[in-house]
Amino acid sequence: MNKKFILLSLIIYALLAAGLITRNGAFLALAVPVMVYWGAALLFAPETPQLRVERRLSHDRATPDQPVIVTVTVTNEGPLLAELMLVDAVPPALRIIEGQAGVLTTLPGGESVEFNYQVLGQRGLYRFSAVSATVSDYFGLFPLQVSLSAPAQFFVLPERVKLRRVAIRPRRVGLYSGQIPARQGGPGVEFFGVREYQPGDPVRWINSRATARYPQTLFVNEFEQERMVDVGLVVDARRQSDVQVGSESLFEYNIQAAAALAETFLGSGNRVGLLVYGRSINWTFPGYGKVQQERIMRSLAQAEQGAGEVFERLEHLPTWLFPLHSQLVLISPLLPEDANELIKLRARGYRVLVISPNPIEFERRMLADSKPVALAVRIAQAERDLLFKKLRHAQIQVVDWPVAVPFYQVAHTALSRLPWQRG
Repeated sequence: MNKKFILLSLIIYALLAAGLITRNGAFLALAVPVMVYWGAALLFAPETPQLRVERRLSHDRATPDQPVIVTVTVTNEGPLLAELMLVDAVPPALRIIEGQAGVLTTLPGGESVEFNYQVLGQRGLYRFSAVSATVSDYFGLFPLQVSLSAPAQFFVLPERVKLRRVAIRPRRVGLYSGQIPARQGGPGVEFFGVREYQPGDPVRWINSRATARYPQTLFVNEFEQERMVDVGLVVDARRQSDVQVGSESLFEYNIQAAAALAETFLGSGNRVGLLVYGRSINWTFPGYGKVQQERIMRSLAQAEQGAGEVFERLEHLPTWLFPLHSQLVLISPLLPEDANELIKLRARGYRVLVISPNPIEFERRMLADSKPVALAVRIAQAERDLLFKKLRHAQIQVVDWPVAVPFYQVAHTALSRLPWQRG
């Protein structure tokens, strides 16, 4: 019940009681205008409003620096509303940068009122549920609040960084054309070998040097076929592997790298699936092209960290989701016990690539320079180097990413060529 109504009622009762007790008509006279005011408010108390609401969003997907305009239109399908307060329930993580998420107005029957505002948000899925409408009488004693359902949602996708090339070469390739060398002769770009001419071979394939050495036989060049491959992206969402410094989380760099790699692999014609491994298993079934890219980006937008006893270690990684001998890419800061599980994956025939945002450098930036800090950093980095050495000895490619350096620079240096192609 409204506090103003209770206070007004108490004043009336107090004046009446004072007049009866003291037998002083002045108190009763003072109570009359208050009672009239109270009765008029009761007479004109608002009924349940008949309102219809519509919400429109300028985008259903946005980037972290792209504003989204929210437009709310409320139509009065009942009698005149003398005082109408509309307030939109904005998700807490969104920041209003222009306009107001509400309006105070008088709304005649059959007419509409509209308000809009702009919001910015970080990576995530944002859901709008309802608009709060408060109707009040002329005296403000009997406000009536209702909730108007107007569901809507939009995604803020992770930042996408364009990579020039990511060189991978798993043992298993698909049937369709792509950009990954297949270790098989046929149509392609890279030279593979020389074979005897067969009817239908293009004349431009003829190898004049080999034919000159063996005049009785016509030889042609053979090129290495390029096929698509299956790529499984695994994002480490375990809470114990994350490092948080202030409001910044190392997990966001996992998401950034996964988004860049997904776009690059899909752009090369490969089939890509995504597994977010943390509190539970969030699996995006493998697919091709722009539709699959949108699925993966939306899954990354919703990815959250979590702690689950079953998924504390990589030993419960559901490898049955990935074809044998395919390419696995793990994006993780890495825990010491992860090495053995990754080596087991390599032993089963998977080609494993690890992109590891460096938690030591990430945390070091926020610490003051001192001898104890420097010693701790050296010890932690030595342990990390030993972990990397163990993985590389098992022919697992590891990329150490100091997150102060943009990922596309690290990828260009470390991933543009296969490890055994580097000088």
